[in-house]
Amino acid sequence: MQKGQRMAGYGEVQSVDPAEVGLNGDRLAAIPAFFKSNYVDTGKLPCAAALVSRNGEVALESYVGATTMGGKEQIGHHTIFRIYSMTKPVTSLAIMMLFEEGKLRLEHEVYRYLPEFKDVKVFDGGTREDYQVRDPDRHMTLLDLLTHTSGVTYGFLMQEEADAIYRKHKIGAPTESLREMCRRIAGLPLAFSPGTRWQYGHSIDVLGAIVEVVSGMELDQFFRERIFHPLEMHDTDFWVPEGKIERLMACYQRNPLNGEISLSDPGGRESKDYAVRPALLNAGGGLVSTMRDYHRFALMLLRGGTLEGARIISPKTWEFMRQNHLPGGKTIKDMGDRTFSESRMEGNGFGLGGSVLVDPVEFGQPSSKGNFAWGGLASTYFWVDPEEEIIGIQMTQMIPSSSYPIRPQFQQLTYAALDW
Repeated sequence: MQKGQRMAGYGEVQSVDPAEVGLNGDRLAAIPAFFKSNYVDTGKLPCAAALVSRNGEVALESYVGATTMGGKEQIGHHTIFRIYSMTKPVTSLAIMMLFEEGKLRLEHEVYRYLPEFKDVKVFDGGTREDYQVRDPDRHMTLLDLLTHTSGVTYGFLMQEEADAIYRKHKIGAPTESLREMCRRIAGLPLAFSPGTRWQYGHSIDVLGAIVEVVSGMELDQFFRERIFHPLEMHDTDFWVPEGKIERLMACYQRNPLNGEISLSDPGGRESKDYAVRPALLNAGGGLVSTMRDYHRFALMLLRGGTLEGARIISPKTWEFMRQNHLPGGKTIKDMGDRTFSESRMEGNGFGLGGSVLVDPVEFGQPSSKGNFAWGGLASTYFWVDPEEEIIGIQMTQMIPSSSYPIRPQFQQLTYAALDW
C-alpha cells in the first residue's frame, strides 16, 4: 500500500516505513508471524488481525487467517468484526460530548435522567429466589456508571447471587429496547452500594439510555451523526446492512473446561443477529466495526479529540477521561479482584470508558503509564499510548476474551519493536 492511499469505502490509512517512526520493521513483522504459527495454524483462532501506528501513521497492518475456521476466504481491511465491549468507550465518549455541552453533570444522580433509578435497592443476602434488600449508602451517579462502580452487574459473571438474579430475569434480552432494559435493571437489586466496589456490568448500557434521553436521539442515530460520520467510520454500527453483510466474519467460542471450539454466530448472510437493526441498541457491547474504522476512533483520541478537522471533544476532556477515576487512586484489582475485566486488573485503574495504566511494574510488562485501553468479548482489543504516541488494535472472533493471552502478547511484541 502506498503512503496515503485511500481504499474506497474503508477510510484512509497512512502507511509508513517503520524506521521513520522509530519502530523496527523486522520486529513488527514478527507480530503476524507469531500469531499465525501459534494460534491460526494450530486451529486456536480463525484469524488474527493487527494494526500498530505511531504518530498517526500505520507501521503495521496485517491480516492472517480466514473468515471461518480453516476456511479459504482470507480476512482483510474490509472484514467486519463484532467488537462487543469496545462499544463502551464510544458510549462513554458520547456522554462526555453531552457533558461538554452542559447537558449533564457527572456527579448528578442517575435518577435525574432515568427516574426509575430513584428507589433502587442493594442486595442484602439470600438467594435469587428469595433475597433481602436494603437502601444504598448513597444514590448512584453518572460517574459511578462510567467507572463500573455503580453496583449494576452482568448476568454472565457467575460470581454471586446478584448476577444470578440478572440471569433469572434475562437482563439483556435482544427483544427489548435499551430503555426497557434499564427499567428492569432499576427494579432489581444492585450487587453493592455505589462507589464501594468495581464490577463489570450493564453500567454503560444505562449510560446509553441517558444519551438518548438527554440528546433526544436514538443511540445509533447519535453515534452516526455525532461520531461515526464526522470520523468517516462508515463500517461501524449496531448492525450490518444488506450491501455489507457478506463482509461480517463468523464468530467462535471456546469451552474453558475442555478447550473445544464451536461456532457462536455464523458470518455473512447466515448471521441473523446482525442482518437487521436490533431492538436492543446495546450501548455496552453491540457494535460491529473494521480495524481501520476503529483506528480512526483511537487516532481521534490520541490527537486530543479531533481528526482531520472533525472536532469531537476538547483535548482537556480527553485528558480528563484518561485519568484514573477510581476512588483513592485504587486499581481495578484493589476494588474488584473477583470479577471479569476486559483488561488486566493488576496495575490498571479505570478512566471514563476504559482502563488507565497506573503502574507498569504491577501490570507485568513494558508499557507506558497512562495507557488507555479496552477490549471486547470476542478477543478484540485496543490501546492508546499517549507517551509513545502508539495505537495498537487487535481483531479476531473468539469468545471469551480470556481464551488465550493474546492481548499481553500483542503488546509485548509491539513494545519490543521500539527503536526510539
